[in-house]
Amino acid sequence: MIYFTSDLHFGHTNIIKYCNRPFSSVEDMDKALINSWNEAVKPDDDIYILGDFTMRGSGQARGYLSALNGRKYLIVGNHDLFLDDLDEAEGWFEWVKDYAAVDFHGVSFVLFHYPIVEWFRFGKGAIHLYGHIHNSPPAATKIPSNIRAFNVGVDVNDFAPVSIDEIIRRANKIEIVKRHNDDL
Repeated sequence: MIYFTSDLHFGHTNIIKYCNRPFSSVEDMDKALINSWNEAVKPDDDIYILGDFTMRGSGQARGYLSALNGRKYLIVGNHDLFLDDLDEAEGWFEWVKDYAAVDFHGVSFVLFHYPIVEWFRFGKGAIHLYGHIHNSPPAATKIPSNIRAFNVGVDVNDFAPVSIDEIIRRANKIEIVKRHNDDL
């Protein structure tokens, strides 16, 4: 199975307050995030992290990564400071990229930490997955609901990864927006 997630912010005490997360401490939050991840993601599953895994250093990032199931792919977020020591991050991810356009199950996906207005193959049904905006207005309320773009951040997905099946189910409810040059 393939999963997506974003904005875990492991070890970030202030994110509890900033995003009104229902945890009494960073230790409780980290434990709940690890449990939710491992309940969904099995060791042979693929999981795409769309940024902001942790603001902690590479040593602590390694501890979180070793506790989590699955083959991990990372789209870099603005708070992934542990990547400053790339040698320490190598081997923990199948790849690390700023942006990715990939195909799964015959569907095109554009993976980016930030929400964007249009993306590669937009008018041909591609799905854009992003994070960054957590659950905070006004940004979260300005993303149109009639486009095939989904926030996979933990703050809007019950603090758990989202399966590709769920993403495709959501996308299939939305008509593909055509542009005048989509047939070129």
